[in-house]
Amino acid sequence: MKLVTYVLDPSTPREEGRAGVLLNDLVLDLAALGRWAAQRETAFARLSPDRETPLPATLLALLQQGAAAWERLRVALALAAQEEPRRLQEQAGLAFSLEQVRLRPPIPNPPTIRDFFAFEAHVRNARARSGLEVPAQWYQIPVFYFSNTSALYGHDEAIPYPRLSQALDYELEIAAVIGRAGQDIPAEQASDYIAGYMIMNDWSARDLQLQEMAVQLGPAKGKDFATSFGPWLVTPDELQPYRRGSGADERFDLPMRARVNGLLLTEANFQEIYYTFPQMIERASQHVRLRPGDILGSGTCGGGCLLELGQERHRWLNVGDVVELEVRGLGLLRNTIGASHA
Repeated sequence: MKLVTYVLDPSTPREEGRAGVLLNDLVLDLAALGRWAAQRETAFARLSPDRETPLPATLLALLQQGAAAWERLRVALALAAQEEPRRLQEQAGLAFSLEQVRLRPPIPNPPTIRDFFAFEAHVRNARARSGLEVPAQWYQIPVFYFSNTSALYGHDEAIPYPRLSQALDYELEIAAVIGRAGQDIPAEQASDYIAGYMIMNDWSARDLQLQEMAVQLGPAKGKDFATSFGPWLVTPDELQPYRRGSGADERFDLPMRARVNGLLLTEANFQEIYYTFPQMIERASQHVRLRPGDILGSGTCGGGCLLELGQERHRWLNVGDVVELEVRGLGLLRNTIGASHA
């Protein structure tokens, strides 16, 4: 499945976005889909404890409700797939074309965002720009920092240029979303805790980041102004054709690309990652409880940012630039750099 958070009116606050599921080129509103299915199928009605709200209105609520809610969604989506698209669109508030909606981050209000540093090529390339080696400690544990859950953007949303910076960069990443709670999760079992994957752009103000990290903290203001996710949350079953390895070594053969104003700058593959998501989950869950909706970022892939490529390849980003990140199986995440906030 591909799950989205959407609005019909672009001025709608992100916290009021509604959950949807894709059926071909239609977005089906989750809550409306649940009510529609409950009226048409007794088997679905028996699965639902509440006939008025058999499916939740947000993806975070879906994750929090767990396996029973996912089963109701699968049954409802299968029923909808048997209908003609025209008939679904005739139902008020049920189905919209992708052109009718504005996508927001699939999980617009995650409890936490942990962004890792899991691609060896990125670490090596970025540090080489400063004449540094990869620290030995990097090979001992997957490390991460906490990002800002209040500055998230979705597909085709404008990214405000951070006004204190003159060195704006993109970062091509993949994010995993936790689907059920757990603590001290072994890497061998960790993939069972993943609800889905999405593209992530960890926007970075390199001059601010350098200033912050010079005092052994950060990246702080170098990162906390914007993170993009999308265009949708893809459930793990959709990536099975690309799965390589299992357990702690589960990887996916997913080509990754980044373009700026149509110019291809980055080509990588997700299977090149050094630390896998199961290993990241094991580390993140040590001593603490992960919750449904928590987001884990992979960190930048090798060659996945302008910092690595260098100014000889491409300048820093400017207002008006269009950045597109594309990953096999996950879609395309596009953002335009907008003016700074006043």
